[in-house]
Amino acid sequence: MTRITYLRLRPAEEVSELWATTHRREGTTVAELGPATADAVAGCLAGGLLPVSVGLSAAEPVGWVVNPQQALQLAEAGVPGWRITVVAADDRMATLDALARTGAGYLRVGRSQVTVGVELATLPSIATSVSVFVDSVEDAVVAVERGATDLLLRDWATESLYALRDALPDVDLIERTALPTGLSVDDARAELPAAMFTAYLDQIDASGIVRPSYEWAPGKDMDAPVPAERFSAQWQDAAWRDRGYELDLAELKRPLAGILSRSLEGTPPSRDELEVLFSARGVEVDAIAAVADQLRREISGDKVSYVVNRNINYTNQCYFKCGFCAFSKGPRSLNLRGDPYLLTIPQVVERSVEAWNRGATEVCLQGGIHPQFTGDFYVTVVEAIKEQLPEMHIHGFTPLEVWQGAETLGVTVDRFLTSLRDAGLGTLPGTAAEILDDRVREHLCPDKIRTSQWAEVMISAHELGLRSTATIMFGHIDDPAAWANHFEVLRQIQRRTRGFTEVVPLPFVHMGAPIYLRGLARPGPTWDEVVLIHSVARIAFAGLIDNIQSSWVKLGLEAGRRLLDAGCNDLGGTLMDEIISRSAGAAHGRAVEPADFIELIESHGRVPVRRDTLYRPLGPPADGSAMGVGTREATGIDIQIAADLP
Repeated sequence: MTRITYLRLRPAEEVSELWATTHRREGTTVAELGPATADAVAGCLAGGLLPVSVGLSAAEPVGWVVNPQQALQLAEAGVPGWRITVVAADDRMATLDALARTGAGYLRVGRSQVTVGVELATLPSIATSVSVFVDSVEDAVVAVERGATDLLLRDWATESLYALRDALPDVDLIERTALPTGLSVDDARAELPAAMFTAYLDQIDASGIVRPSYEWAPGKDMDAPVPAERFSAQWQDAAWRDRGYELDLAELKRPLAGILSRSLEGTPPSRDELEVLFSARGVEVDAIAAVADQLRREISGDKVSYVVNRNINYTNQCYFKCGFCAFSKGPRSLNLRGDPYLLTIPQVVERSVEAWNRGATEVCLQGGIHPQFTGDFYVTVVEAIKEQLPEMHIHGFTPLEVWQGAETLGVTVDRFLTSLRDAGLGTLPGTAAEILDDRVREHLCPDKIRTSQWAEVMISAHELGLRSTATIMFGHIDDPAAWANHFEVLRQIQRRTRGFTEVVPLPFVHMGAPIYLRGLARPGPTWDEVVLIHSVARIAFAGLIDNIQSSWVKLGLEAGRRLLDAGCNDLGGTLMDEIISRSAGAAHGRAVEPADFIELIESHGRVPVRRDTLYRPLGPPADGSAMGVGTREATGIDIQIAADLP
């Protein structure tokens, strides 16, 4: 299937913020300025448009539309080809020379010149898209038939886009920004001025394609834009949203059809094939979700599990500087969301006792890395909880905390993990993984442990009998290649240890995240990307990890329910006072009652199963509570423990 891109642009001489904001709301992404002035560039960026200069300009735009001679001047000045559009000249040799020497992303031609443009674009060593203005659906169809691969849409109504899609049923129609799709975020970061990089990130998804126009993002208090009869929300019109989807692999293009077919036959995708899956669009997303759902039925049947637990975030002070984290506070950050705090160990135990009395079988211990922490703190808090609640499962301490704990005590990771295990630690959370791709980690969490160190902790824990979860936090500065690398790291570890109990995708909540507020990240994943991460997880880990969790904390209960048809079989925990996601701006996440889980699961036609941390099903409590959990009294417990942190 041929990929055709289109660009929604407006020509202008001067641009105000109001003008740019108005046209951005209408769907425009680019203003073509002739040529760009500093005021016009500023107005574009303030209103969310990307400024492109027609001709050379004193003010720097995102890209240039220039004649062959000007294109050569830009290249000599060090401008990369992906920022350059060459306007075809009557002199064929001059046009070709500019394309060959600049590597221009686009060759702009008139409608009568499309055939000549295609001849140039298909010459050996030329990699450019033939770009042409079209004024109607009929013009666009003719241009595509002649070989154009990029359509310039000026003043098109949104409804006309839907008509264009329907008029090109055998084409993969994709909206681009001023820059080519698939552009590496690293290249954009290195090349673009800061304000332009921010505006670019706000427009795109992980593949460099224009984001859908809905306002939803993970953490927002609104329904996810998932259609009633399908999963992909690539388009917003009723003809798309109301069209049901049934899996037919024969209708899919290669190599996707072969990857999914082999997956259903028991052959998991390779690392490179995972990247293909993560790059899916539209109906391909629906197909991947359908295959994931079929595998879910084969592996888990109709059972949907949950755990009654409590998150205890013992401090929000941390000396690491993770760009995504809106939870951690420094001692001088009283002007930010909430005051810095540090729970005493008696307070941690008290919260654990409260959780036990409310029926929890697990407490999850996670927090910032306090400047005063050593490994002794982690061991002591586990011992204190187990002394009072010997049957409580302690799910605690990320690989970062384990690494830091071992380092502060001057012992090996193995030795420190042994101390934690012997103190009563049950399992490790797989967080601090974020994206297991050091190219991304260098900018997302530069002072955090690297991929190999995270893997070292997990492998060591598994070999000591401590199982763990596996997470992926996505939707910021990552891309399909990074997601594929992350999944492959997890598969390598799991093939070696079989220690992961579940995969938990965690959509990036951007609203309060420092990296987003500094203009250095996208505003979270799109809905289609959320579907892909969960569905591809089911496909990638089939035969390795049986449980794929939907994070209601990030997405809300209704979106979590919908993902039960996209490969997920678990809804996670009741949490009781989770605050990390709330700190980032999420409207969901404080707590949910077991009865809410049960009602949601049963309304979906599935069977609710209360489980423990290791996915062992738990029967009804002694009192026969209809919620699947009883109230227990922890009698005779003295929470005044002396082992406090100095």
